[in-house]
Amino acid sequence: MSQSSPRLNLPFLQPSQAQKHVTHNEALRQLDLITQLSVATMDASTPPAVPDQGEIHALGAAPTGDWTGQAGMLAAWLDNAWHFVMPRSGWRAWDESTGQMKIWDEGVWTDTPITTQNLDGVGIATGFDNTNRLSVRSPATLLSHDGSGHQLKINKADAGDTASLLFQSNWTGHAEMGLSGSTGFAIKVSPDGSTWTEALSFDPATGTASGAAVQASADDTTAGRLMRADYGYGPGNLLGSVAQSGGKPTGAVIERGSNADGDYVRFADGTQICTVSLTTTGCTNAEGALFASDAVVWDFPAAFAVGSAVTVSGNGGATTRFMGFDAPTETQVEFKVLATANDATALAPKAVAIGRWF
Repeated sequence: MSQSSPRLNLPFLQPSQAQKHVTHNEALRQLDLITQLSVATMDASTPPAVPDQGEIHALGAAPTGDWTGQAGMLAAWLDNAWHFVMPRSGWRAWDESTGQMKIWDEGVWTDTPITTQNLDGVGIATGFDNTNRLSVRSPATLLSHDGSGHQLKINKADAGDTASLLFQSNWTGHAEMGLSGSTGFAIKVSPDGSTWTEALSFDPATGTASGAAVQASADDTTAGRLMRADYGYGPGNLLGSVAQSGGKPTGAVIERGSNADGDYVRFADGTQICTVSLTTTGCTNAEGALFASDAVVWDFPAAFAVGSAVTVSGNGGATTRFMGFDAPTETQVEFKVLATANDATALAPKAVAIGRWF
């Protein structure tokens, strides 16, 4: 029969053994050392000068003094002497110097293994719950790269679910951004956490922006709203073809053009100005006290609105000449160059017509 137990090396009582209490007490002392094991220091090398009764140290690879030659052993101070116990694989010990649990594995004391897969939750400096299974209480949270870029991914099961970032003040929500009930990215704001306004959203197919922060129509001039490119004007659409629908501009602000009949400028408000430098003509025909050239017809380079009033003015090309006009239509006007003297000098008269194109 063996003299000691196979795992803890506790001495057995033998048949007809004298002073059995000595063997029994030795087994109790061994149990007292290793049960609920707690050590003063780990990787110890130098024995303390005045150890306490029952004080235990986990020795390192090169202990000295009274510990020489006892590398890796547990050294316990009992009855004014050091007693040594060899730890077994799987033994756990509380490290009093660091406040950590250690485990003896393959000849060294290591940190106890921690399972990090499929945890019920993690609370860092705070507690987690069934909804907030990861909870962090900290002045800041850092998510950094591992050699290149870094992505923070927020995934949802279906398009109708929510994948978003919620910003709170004193646990009341005031802003939320992400995919809320659709696959379109949106930003919502709230004054009280219950009434929400979708300030900005983006169509996932076109990227077009909409929401309370954006113009709802070309007539929307709500203060503080962002102007849509198709409702406002800038370098890209200030000049171009003017257009209108129901009296409201739908094209550019200014349109300028020219042809054989002259130049014209159209404005988005409906104003049109036509100018021309006409064919040279002279005053050769007497007509009363004034002299006049043959009648000249000016076809406007751009027609005015039907039935609108067109105002025409101009000069005869010299200080002694002026122009006389008949009533203009929306497409042309007839005029004669008048002068105070019969003058056959050919000059190019100029004319201006102002009216509306719609």
